[in-house]
Amino acid sequence: MLMKKTLRWCAVLLLVAAAAMVVVYRAVNRVPSADLPQAEQVYKIFEDGGCLSCHSADPEVPFYAKMPVAGKIVMKDIDSGYRAYDIKPVMEALKTGEQVGAVDLAKIEKVVLDDRMPMPKYYLVHWGSSLTSEKRNIVLDWVRKERIAMYDDALPENRAAEPVRPIARSVEVDEAKAALGFTLFHDPRLSVDNTVSCATCHALETAGVDNHQYSHGVNDQLGGVNAPTVYNAVYNFVQFWDGRAATLAAQAAGPPLNPVEMASPSFDDIIAKLEADKPFAKAFTAVYPDGITEANITNAIEEFERTLITPDSRFDKWLRGDDSAITADELAGYELFKKYDCATCHVGHNLGGQSYELMGLRRHYFADRGLELTVEDNGRYKETKIERDRHRFKVPGLRNVEHTWPYYHDGTRETLEEAVMDMGRYQSGVELTSAEVDQITAFLKTLTGEYQGKLLTNDTSRDVIHDHDHEH
Repeated sequence: MLMKKTLRWCAVLLLVAAAAMVVVYRAVNRVPSADLPQAEQVYKIFEDGGCLSCHSADPEVPFYAKMPVAGKIVMKDIDSGYRAYDIKPVMEALKTGEQVGAVDLAKIEKVVLDDRMPMPKYYLVHWGSSLTSEKRNIVLDWVRKERIAMYDDALPENRAAEPVRPIARSVEVDEAKAALGFTLFHDPRLSVDNTVSCATCHALETAGVDNHQYSHGVNDQLGGVNAPTVYNAVYNFVQFWDGRAATLAAQAAGPPLNPVEMASPSFDDIIAKLEADKPFAKAFTAVYPDGITEANITNAIEEFERTLITPDSRFDKWLRGDDSAITADELAGYELFKKYDCATCHVGHNLGGQSYELMGLRRHYFADRGLELTVEDNGRYKETKIERDRHRFKVPGLRNVEHTWPYYHDGTRETLEEAVMDMGRYQSGVELTSAEVDQITAFLKTLTGEYQGKLLTNDTSRDVIHDHDHEH
């Protein structure tokens, strides 16, 4: 009898304790006041959620980080958290009212949708950090509104918040400068021996690339990185894999003086050759009254490259509301593309080109590759010398990607299917099935757009492009 009474009392005490915990949980996980602007609500949610504790360069380390066992776990989480994502720019933008970047919006949205953060081992210790359904809805609503305001492209309601956007059908350019830039883009006189032009490595008829693992410069020298496409480069936030050029004009100034590419001694040498061509010099001065200068040459090339957009892909038509533009398999591929986090980096008009990301986020890519590391493998670190930037690269755009093989900064993946499979493995941490690879690849092929009203193609034979590239 005594045992039964004891059990009953224990049960009552447990219920009371559970009820008390629920009350406390609700109290410490209060939703920010609806009277606050939405950005301030989101800031408060991230602050209470402890995001800065792991996703920043200078986190506030809790007291138990000094304990033997707990400390190792904490420091490992901090290291991996900051390695994966730095939330500090978002927090600063929320404070100042600035626009949060497209990649940040996509990453935050996906983490919230998947209920990944904060991790249980964090919120079980830090009461009040849990992402409740109310907080979740506030953040997702904020992401949607921010994205729609960012693009202002009047997509149908059921497409308005997609992380991928259609390419505009036109851009504002100075037609005279663009025409001059076209000529310069194809002019081999920018190289020391008059054999290599911009178009040598970025041919318009081969999707803006040369389909070599590494490009061939003067005297058939090989570069050390795969040439990215010039199509839609206007949408990149920086140029080159390592981001060393802030603008298209700055990018255009690099190859002519690169000793492996065009190898001209200086722009003075290039200018002298162009000025010796009197009809060309006269045409140039008609556009640029101050004459042939490095700034004017690169500005003209930039203006031309602004015209290299490829709108009206089948996927763009789907985004604008044409449900018949893509097949069920292709749409399934897009859903997988979002499911496996691809659309957290490959966002916006160009499906990329908006951030630097670590190559090998979930698995060590370079260790598996088995080749000796090169200076180009350092990525953004080449420019910043900040250790966190080692192996981080500007995310490539995926427009017309079916035609821009081989893939990756090192040109080691020759087929789109192989590239997709390995992106799943190294970036998303999943082993994609063959059916998933096929569907994602099918989706990627819907991204091929039109240039000057014609569908972009690449008729180069794969049998002749690799020659001795892989011996490099």
